[in-house]
Amino acid sequence: MSEQLPSGGVELSPDEIEALQGRWASCWTPSEVARRLAGIGSPWYVAAGWALDLFLGRQTRSHGDIEIAIPAASFPEIRHRFPGHVFDAAGSGRIWEDATPEVLAAVHQTWLRDPATGDYLLDVFREPHDRDTWICRRDEGIRLPYSDIVHRTQDGIPYLAPELVLLFKAKHTRRKDRRDFDVTVPHMTRAQRETLAGLLVRVHPGHPWLADL
Repeated sequence: MSEQLPSGGVELSPDEIEALQGRWASCWTPSEVARRLAGIGSPWYVAAGWALDLFLGRQTRSHGDIEIAIPAASFPEIRHRFPGHVFDAAGSGRIWEDATPEVLAAVHQTWLRDPATGDYLLDVFREPHDRDTWICRRDEGIRLPYSDIVHRTQDGIPYLAPELVLLFKAKHTRRKDRRDFDVTVPHMTRAQRETLAGLLVRVHPGHPWLADL
């Protein structure tokens, strides 16, 4: 995806960004998302904080939204699953309502909106890929088969491998990210911890989490 943002969109102030949190109050659960996406041909998976809870088998904290990720080329298939809804693009403190293809090519984050209520229901990450190979948007040299990075709960909900979820969380290390790290790492296998450590050395050298791995 291009790093140059397209024109248009609405730039949000910090207060407006905070106020958006209230528009996610009706967001779906992983089970609801899985029900709505049942049978699609594209790989998809729950990402971010919810993915860690699916890995752990229990909800460890409240979640302000729900994120899933898909190969970018599969977005039309996802979009067709939600007639009557609108996809807004978001990035760098801006929102592009009912985003055009030009905007979608430039940002990776897409929010599904119910136009009747204005509520946001689902955050869709459109990820770089090469057919069946996932490409890390933080380092395009990190390439893994989707079959290796997508895990499933006992009832079949797909989620991103915890070592990759924590790699993405390592960029900002907000309080919730550190908590997610502390809660999740003790349940990871030695191989998963070693993978996370190697990825952190590559993407975030000197990261404080390395001392705990």
